[in-house]
Amino acid sequence: MIRSNPRAAAGLGVLGLLVLIAVTAGWLAPYDPRAQVGPVFGAPSGSHPLGLDDGGHDVLSLLLYGTRPTLFIGSAAAVVAVLVGGCVGIVAGYFGGWVDGVLMRITDYAIVVPALPLGIVIAAVWGTSLGHLVLVIAVLLWTSTARVVRAETASLKNRPYIRRIRGLGASHLRVIVRHLVPQLAPLLSAMGALTIALAIFTETALTFLGLGDPSTITWGTMIRFAFQRTAMAQGAWWAFAPPGIAVSMVVMCCYWVSQSLEDTLNPRLRRAHLARRYFEVRNG
Repeated sequence: MIRSNPRAAAGLGVLGLLVLIAVTAGWLAPYDPRAQVGPVFGAPSGSHPLGLDDGGHDVLSLLLYGTRPTLFIGSAAAVVAVLVGGCVGIVAGYFGGWVDGVLMRITDYAIVVPALPLGIVIAAVWGTSLGHLVLVIAVLLWTSTARVVRAETASLKNRPYIRRIRGLGASHLRVIVRHLVPQLAPLLSAMGALTIALAIFTETALTFLGLGDPSTITWGTMIRFAFQRTAMAQGAWWAFAPPGIAVSMVVMCCYWVSQSLEDTLNPRLRRAHLARRYFEVRNG
């Protein structure tokens, strides 16, 4: 995948670098992120490459320390969303009938409800904490995985080898675990990478609206405090631009990795893409 797709290599490289930064933020940060080390909205300088925020905190240190909780929230919420959505989709697609009808109606209702207002209500009722934020984001993002996995499972269960295995007396659990899940692994991997990007974006949006934990340093809290304390009006672009660029970069890299995973691990899709490119080349 890395050799055939430069964007995948770039995406994996950036994500790996961010994980390394999250682990070593305590050693990399030049200042204590909660300590005032200069004037309010101090401009970038040699000692503060990304300037200072509204509290005189070093923006570079805040950005480095915010990497860990941001990636944790995105990864944890994505894992929960993919697990819930994957289980719902597999059960609905495999058993069909009334089971499929009930689960898909629940999924449809969850899709119809506007995501952001639902997140605001849930976060307001449950309270603002890191764990609650993970659950809120997972509740918002599991539906897309459920519908995609359900469609693929419904197609796979009618394959001749699956029918043969069921005819030989294999239990439903064995068919699902030993034969369906491995076939769905490429799709789940691609959905997981994409869901991480959506989870980080959703965390930033909810935190910006004041539904995150204000005591935890994340890229979302940096953007929120910058806008609350009129950084834009004062021309202090360095207070909100670095975390905004970081969020955009992670979303873009996760999308690249997700697309490359799906192309690489799904031979049928890869052949379709190759045929499309061949057709485009032939027709100029």
